[in-house]
Amino acid sequence: MSLAIVYTRAQLGVNAPLVTVEAHLSTGLPGFTIVGLPEAAVKESKDRVRSALINSHFEFPHQRITVNLAPADLPKEGGRYDLAIALGILAASEQIPSNALSDYEFLGELALSGELRPVRGAIAAAIAADKAHRQLILAEDNGPEVALTGQEGNFLAANLLRVCAHLAGRERLPTPEPCQVWAQVYDKDLSDVKGQKAARRALEVAAAGGHNLLLYGPPGTGKSMLASRLPSILPPLRDEEALEVAAVNSLAQAKNLADYFRRPFRSPHHTSSAVALVGGGANPKPGEISLAHRGVLFLDELPEFPRTVLEVLREPLETGCICISRANAQVEYPAQFQLVAAMNPCPCGYFGDNSGRCRCTPQQVARYRDKISGPLLDRIDIHLQVQAIPISELQHQSVGESSSQVRKRVAACQALQINRQGVLNAALQGKQLRAQCALGAAEQQLLEQVMQRLHLSARAYDRILRLARTLADLQQHPTITSAHLSEAVAYRSLDRASGR
Repeated sequence: MSLAIVYTRAQLGVNAPLVTVEAHLSTGLPGFTIVGLPEAAVKESKDRVRSALINSHFEFPHQRITVNLAPADLPKEGGRYDLAIALGILAASEQIPSNALSDYEFLGELALSGELRPVRGAIAAAIAADKAHRQLILAEDNGPEVALTGQEGNFLAANLLRVCAHLAGRERLPTPEPCQVWAQVYDKDLSDVKGQKAARRALEVAAAGGHNLLLYGPPGTGKSMLASRLPSILPPLRDEEALEVAAVNSLAQAKNLADYFRRPFRSPHHTSSAVALVGGGANPKPGEISLAHRGVLFLDELPEFPRTVLEVLREPLETGCICISRANAQVEYPAQFQLVAAMNPCPCGYFGDNSGRCRCTPQQVARYRDKISGPLLDRIDIHLQVQAIPISELQHQSVGESSSQVRKRVAACQALQINRQGVLNAALQGKQLRAQCALGAAEQQLLEQVMQRLHLSARAYDRILRLARTLADLQQHPTITSAHLSEAVAYRSLDRASGR
């Protein structure tokens, strides 16, 4: 047989499109050609495959070898096609049986010795292969990742010889061991926070409804401390959410498997670029907002980020995904995250502080706050001023509620929302928003007055409704009352300041 067909998977964002490897041997001068839009690393697989076959004691055909990676318009990158190319050559030269190849998909980079090395995006490939009703053979080091899918039919191999022995029926490859269930361990607890009742309440409301939060106040008031404890009051990831987080971590080649089961908490430095935040590059990779998927993205010292970097957050905050377009490909990554930001009220940090240390002029304060655009501020549901707490309260030995106590209320509130509408309140849109956030006559009049006085946008109107709905759900109240609306408006403190 001079033609063999082998199946593998490419990597395109969190998707793994099918790639058909066609290996053909023909007469003529010996040569090795790979076609099908391969990039440099794929072209170099010719040398890796040749050495791997020879060192695995196979015969490398002295014929004209043509390998086609179809579809031809899909960019191919990395060494993930090495194993499939090697098996295609072996099957075309009749060194291994070709009748079983159609039942499998192969993924792995070959070392010169024939050993198999892991690749990125193994979870997405395993899910796609299962949907295609084919079994996946890949490197042993990818085993813990694909075990997270809970699927059967994945096989692990240490080298090319073991794969060939499995295909010939002489030896059966091992399957991934069942995934270890990692316990949720939180090294930061809400009970560590002294005082700050208003901030603790805002944190609970943000967690309960999936709302974005901005904390501002003088240095040392506990803004970063509060933000870092938000993941500890969020309920554990559901199975499908954990798999989404694991798929993104697989693309980023995260080393700690325990992180695959925990809600992410990402805190990029304010010198980060827009590409670092949204992802991209010559070979697109997920950025910080995708690595924070189903978790928290914390931006400390928000005004210190370049404005062009902050503006890239606007679309993901609305859509929950990020689409990266390049000349040769378009990649989409998930980005359903909670944004938590912290900032000082002015350049020196002490504007509004009772100590009177601030010497900033009104123009300097306005210029500092103007670094955050109105459209971005509009997408943040809760703006809370964090005040310094007195020394007597710091020295007090009383301990506030722990994260586990707050987490129970948050979990119950989120379960109520999921059962009622299928999404958290922060994701309510259109008719569903109007149905779940219906107001009485008095509440409509109150909100109309607020909108006119503060000159709020239609987006802010919807966000106030969603926030009021969460406040009602925390009290298990079936309808939104004037008290819920008033508290929701109180959380838009920067809007109130600009309205004045």
